[in-house]
Amino acid sequence: MIRVGILGAAGYTGGELIRLLLNHPEAEIVFANSESNAGNLVSDVHEGLIGDTDLRFTDEMPFEKVDVVFFCFGHGKSEAFLKEHTIPEGVKIIDLAQDFRIKGDHDYVYGLPEINKEEIQKASHVANPGCFATAIQVALLPAAHLNLLKEDVSVNAITGSTGAGQKPGATTHFSWRADNLSIYKPFQHQHIAEIRQSLKQVQGYLDASIDFIPYRGPFARGIFCTAVVKTPAPVEDVIEAYKDFYADASFTHYSDKPIDLKQVVNTNKALVHVEKYGDKLLITSAIDNLLKGAVGQAVQNMNLMFGLNEKAGLQLKASAF
Repeated sequence: MIRVGILGAAGYTGGELIRLLLNHPEAEIVFANSESNAGNLVSDVHEGLIGDTDLRFTDEMPFEKVDVVFFCFGHGKSEAFLKEHTIPEGVKIIDLAQDFRIKGDHDYVYGLPEINKEEIQKASHVANPGCFATAIQVALLPAAHLNLLKEDVSVNAITGSTGAGQKPGATTHFSWRADNLSIYKPFQHQHIAEIRQSLKQVQGYLDASIDFIPYRGPFARGIFCTAVVKTPAPVEDVIEAYKDFYADASFTHYSDKPIDLKQVVNTNKALVHVEKYGDKLLITSAIDNLLKGAVGQAVQNMNLMFGLNEKAGLQLKASAF
């Protein structure tokens, strides 16, 4: 059994991670750390787990008792934490924040299995991709592989309120979010850097701009993305290339039919569909922001790091009705 520690266990990602690991055939949760909830039952905070576990939050961090630690911190806190705490060398780290996603003076592997599976399998430290970044990358990576990203790419993606985290805010309040739409951080969302990094890795260069407009959606979870790529390439060739690119992917699948959000919510799947109008490819993708966009992909990475079946603990049914 893989012995697991979780830091920042009281938030949405922490709760979803606990839910997955409780049902993982090869994992055991040793501790779920939350200073503000220390001593409380996990199921008192994550109420969907009532009857599933008697685990309690702790303010302790017994790293010597675990094989892997998940960082479910807010962005910027992982790097600060590691400056103040020492984690034993043999303990693997999977960081769900953005602190180590961009290559630099660290050994974290970018945890997108669709392009980095072999590196993840050998890694001690993995930086889990962002939710918007995952949805947009699975939409565009095959196009990058075909060398099609030569002109600016227009991307729109809408996310559920859980993407903003569990701490209440003006734009997550139900009376504001319900029956409402808005944009935020147009052209300057923090995930653009990691998206460009991966597209450049696959295409070899990326001079084009990724013009990304994020939307807040009036629903709890999921991301639906559309991307427009100008190209003279025949659509039949593009579709075949998309199918080939994801032929061996465990969770990313090309759909011959148009996709919708309910096909992926509550799963670790990413679905992709391509159509063409004139010289424009319209690429759609969909993921669950808390699963393939966060902890589902993190568990997928854990499975790869420990030589397990990539799908272990992740064969979930979509809440399609």
